[in-house]
Amino acid sequence: MPDPRLSRWAEVLVDYCVAAQPGDVVGVTGGVAAAALLRAIHGALVERGAHPVLVPTFPDLRADLLTAGDDEQLAFVPPTERFLRREADALITVLAETNIKSLSAVDAARQTLLARSRQELMAASMARAAAGEFRWSLTLWPTAAYAQDADLATDDFAELVLRACKLHEPDPIAAWRRLGAEQQRLIDRLAGADQVRLVGPDTDLTFAIGGRSWVNSDGKRNFPSGEIFTGPVEDSADGRVRFSFPANAGGREVADVRLRFERGAVVEASAAQNGEYLERALSTDEGARRLGEFAFGTNFDLTRFTKHTLLDEKIGGTVHLALGAGYPETGSVNRSAVHWDLVCDLRQGGRVEVDGVPFLVDGRSLS
Repeated sequence: MPDPRLSRWAEVLVDYCVAAQPGDVVGVTGGVAAAALLRAIHGALVERGAHPVLVPTFPDLRADLLTAGDDEQLAFVPPTERFLRREADALITVLAETNIKSLSAVDAARQTLLARSRQELMAASMARAAAGEFRWSLTLWPTAAYAQDADLATDDFAELVLRACKLHEPDPIAAWRRLGAEQQRLIDRLAGADQVRLVGPDTDLTFAIGGRSWVNSDGKRNFPSGEIFTGPVEDSADGRVRFSFPANAGGREVADVRLRFERGAVVEASAAQNGEYLERALSTDEGARRLGEFAFGTNFDLTRFTKHTLLDEKIGGTVHLALGAGYPETGSVNRSAVHWDLVCDLRQGGRVEVDGVPFLVDGRSLS
């Protein structure tokens, strides 16, 4: 990757996404495959007078822990994890997996135990972020593993990621601010809305959003981003939904997920592939069967499915629902060790109605 784009990527993460200031303690963590970007972020933070704390991660360490560790070891939360989410002023995370399937042979029950051990930490970091005490951003380095999942050459996948991040723009920060303004117009139209109905193939789902807030995800917390999201009322979801995009979770591809809700909770669930993992995730805790998030994808620089949720949930013309933990700033009170985003593609037929009025049809919002 040419150095100018690498430097620009780091600068946008530091200056726009987490707005690092002199004296800020900023955690930087990610896979060693992204060493070039991690070093560029570190350098940018030093130049701005911040205090970077670099915590690189190595391939397959989590698989080793899950395979060989006992229950006490799985429940242990390292001080570095606590520091990054409880004490640092900001955190930049770079996803850089080199083997998407490294957890595929690990018992799902052990993965659930590991997730439960981090539930309190996840809730604490969400609360800090909602209170404005913690700034975080998540980005993705284009590894060969991600490219293979997307059925692309690594260089072509890198171009997809860079374009989705708007790093092809002369001024990426200005481009994100323009998208933020467009998204705010959508949020303004949704002000005061009460009921949402999602209709599509094998899908007819309703839920309430009355009293909840919409969040403008304009490239700061997810990079790339491009979505607006809220937290459905916890006991309101009723009906059925089918997710057209498969999701990678716990080293498994869970495909053709179908859920039926009654009074807010999943009462029936199936998947054409790895259905047992879906059931295990739903059984993690009480909140895992309820919705923590509903969102519209608005990034039309993303046009193709990649099997990576950070990208796919932002595709313009899609919506996604998250099982499990909701974001406190939306008003959600759903708590869970799970936050699992599942994507519905509405571009080839489907609609979202808000208080009985079509809002999104065939992937395009109605003015």
